[in-house]
Amino acid sequence: IKAGMAEFQEKLRLQHETTMHKELEKLLTTAKGAEQEISKKDFEGFKNLFHRFLQVKGPSVKWDKIHKPPEDLIHPYDKIKAQALPDSVAASLNKLVVVKLNGGLGTSMGCKGPKSVISVRNENTFLDLTVHQIEHLNKTFNVDVPLVLMNSFNTDEDTKKILQKYTHHRVHIHTFNQSRYPRINKESLLPVAKDLGMHGDHADAWYPPGHGDIYASFYNSGLLDQLIAAGKEYIFVSNIDNLGATVDLFILNHLMTQPKDKRCEFIMEVTDKTRADVKGGTLIQYDDKLRLLEIAQVPKAHVDEFKSVTKFKIFNTNNLWISLAAIKRLHEQNTMDMEIIVNPKTLDGGLNVIQLETAVGAAIKAFDNALGVNVPRSRFLPVKTSSDLLLVMSNLYSLDAGSLTMSKKREFPSTPHVKLGSSFTKVHDFLMRFESIPDMLELDHLTVSGDVTFGKNVSLKGTVIIIANHGDRIDIPAGAVLENKIVSGNLRILDH
Repeated sequence: IKAGMAEFQEKLRLQHETTMHKELEKLLTTAKGAEQEISKKDFEGFKNLFHRFLQVKGPSVKWDKIHKPPEDLIHPYDKIKAQALPDSVAASLNKLVVVKLNGGLGTSMGCKGPKSVISVRNENTFLDLTVHQIEHLNKTFNVDVPLVLMNSFNTDEDTKKILQKYTHHRVHIHTFNQSRYPRINKESLLPVAKDLGMHGDHADAWYPPGHGDIYASFYNSGLLDQLIAAGKEYIFVSNIDNLGATVDLFILNHLMTQPKDKRCEFIMEVTDKTRADVKGGTLIQYDDKLRLLEIAQVPKAHVDEFKSVTKFKIFNTNNLWISLAAIKRLHEQNTMDMEIIVNPKTLDGGLNVIQLETAVGAAIKAFDNALGVNVPRSRFLPVKTSSDLLLVMSNLYSLDAGSLTMSKKREFPSTPHVKLGSSFTKVHDFLMRFESIPDMLELDHLTVSGDVTFGKNVSLKGTVIIIANHGDRIDIPAGAVLENKIVSGNLRILDH
């Protein structure tokens, strides 16, 4: 019976694959010229992913084979920083390219267009801050560190328009597009799309397949070869919404000074887990290789163990330093085996679909002499929600040459835990509720729920909880100092 079942499943798999290939060929006939060529390359990548998806059986890791990484493979940042920077730091910078993952939209924060153009500090957007940082490096060391943006079909057009404003900045900016893959009907395992169009009913038939696609799309764009020809050796990759991900000269120097026979091709910055990071991917030793373990790969029986802060102490910040020559080699050899993330979605009409994605850090196991560097928490400062936005707009941070640093007036280095309710989700609503951003230097914890507004020059200290029940409204008056307070009920301040 087992043999019969296996044979049946193999026939079914081949049938699904053949049908999918026919559907993709049909879609290609609806395009012409350049669009057809781009889609052909994209579909090759998709076919490979779909083929692997059909073959996957059970979890991609065996729990008893997971080991803690050896200490010599996770280098402490303090030791790296203790090494003095050489005079040749400019030469190292000239071999570096900064790549920002810029495929995301600002929809989760109630904004239209690329997330990178949301204002986060003194009218500066994520993109402004990135350009200021790199320009400052280029001027200070008289070098040419280019900026590369990996856009998606969602963000490419708008981003290119915005880039015109940086024409006179001392930064060479390049862009390339990540692939465009078809969403798959969960029941039939066939593409939802009927043609290659992207408008109207077809807008949600396509998706950008996660940041693991960087390797293939970077290579296919021709930009990878162009940068190698220009003498560039490494890229520093990070999410554009991580305001802590600046070029670190000490990590760069550490990367460049590894012994020639053990040249490091991949560094992943990790940082210590807190209770807020229990779902973050972690580095493990598996089959004598460093490997990224994501929660989606963990067998259900071991999820609680994975979330334990005692067993898995570090998590991936998605700040990565990667060799360009190694990307080229591994892509051409087709040996960059990244685990597939199956992302289920429900479209507006109620149709259940799946997206097949990969994560950029999952390729670590394919690179030679990969390392983890345990960095301070300050290098992980993502802005995913309005709660994060409140932190980075506040006096907890000072802004210098595009980089945010924790204020020296803050007595302890950890950031406060901030939880703003649904009335603050959209950036527009968030801004309307603050006449000015409160003083938060001595804040530990803030929870706000319901219809709440803040007047000018409010000061928050210790633990502050403000809850306006349904139908109530709380206006925190200008100049109020709330220290270890719970505010609830109704407090209206009206113009006389």
